[in-house]
Amino acid sequence: MGAQSALHLENLHGLPCDKLLPWIRLWDEKDRIRFESWPYALEVVSSSPLNAPPGEVEQAVKTAIDVGYRHFDCAFLYANEKEIGSAIRSKISEGVVKREDLYITSKVSQGQDTRVSSEEGGSVHHKQAKREDLYITSKLWNTHHRPAGVLSACKKSLENFGLDYLDLYLLHWPVAFKEGDDLFPKDKSGNFLTEDIDYLDTYLAMEECVRQKLTRSIGVSNFNSEQVTRVLEKSSIKPVMNQVECHPYLQQKKLIKFCKDRDIAVTAYSPLGAPNAMFPPPGCPVLMKDEKLKAIGEKYGKSLAQMALRFLLQSGVIVIPKSTNPERLKQNMDIFDFTINDKDVKYIESLDCDGRTCPFTE
Repeated sequence: MGAQSALHLENLHGLPCDKLLPWIRLWDEKDRIRFESWPYALEVVSSSPLNAPPGEVEQAVKTAIDVGYRHFDCAFLYANEKEIGSAIRSKISEGVVKREDLYITSKVSQGQDTRVSSEEGGSVHHKQAKREDLYITSKLWNTHHRPAGVLSACKKSLENFGLDYLDLYLLHWPVAFKEGDDLFPKDKSGNFLTEDIDYLDTYLAMEECVRQKLTRSIGVSNFNSEQVTRVLEKSSIKPVMNQVECHPYLQQKKLIKFCKDRDIAVTAYSPLGAPNAMFPPPGCPVLMKDEKLKAIGEKYGKSLAQMALRFLLQSGVIVIPKSTNPERLKQNMDIFDFTINDKDVKYIESLDCDGRTCPFTE
């Protein structure tokens, strides 16, 4: 039986809901979504530390918190949970944020209530806060799909972070790898070594993480509509999110509509086209070199990256751009002061060429 929860619009600024982006509410001048099934909000711009060099992650997370990020997308695979946890604990200790205002998402592999505000010139003023200011996501990796090991994988991620709970725990991929220390096990021919473990059984085991309050919610990643349907039909705790590759060259319109119709949020990883993708297909176009999109951005006084992110937001998608550069972190947040007009939206829609940069599902 599928658990039902509606994703609804709420606006604290008194604007009619039909004037807002799909699935989004405004809170402290930052766009967030709220799920009716649980009283927590999620910002639609997140910071992702994927592939950041060791030693840079901790400072990057601190900088991201300073400039206003509250949602952090993490994973056991990224091997940087300890650095992220150290940065988060440091900022909580300094009184910059509350834990409840940070949204921490992970993927199965494994003070005073105040806000950060900005004044003219972009200066940031810090006030005393707690873990609740943050939203942390992590993910269960493919080598940890055996149902009996899901709880321990989640607890390991929490141990790495040095936190008591996650906000969202995602099933990273709907495929199980051979269990072991090698995160990408392959045979002599270079083929991945998989195990016959149904992703549905893994997801059902993840429900216990919610029951034991190790995470506030669970979801999936890299799932197609048929796989999501199986989960909805058999689960008792509904997935609140499906995280997939999505950008102007791979717009995923059918999947986004499918998820939206079922009140499942969609998060776009590689929203800038992943120029440094782990498994890029030969001849894949490079979004960040699109001169026409760059020229359109100049009309709005925005960069190509900001145009790509804003386009996805106007499509009702949460974005998680990766950067450790302080200026780019700020720029990636500076996308709420303009709207792409219909003509330019149509041009960006015409760029869709199924340009998948992470064909790991093939």
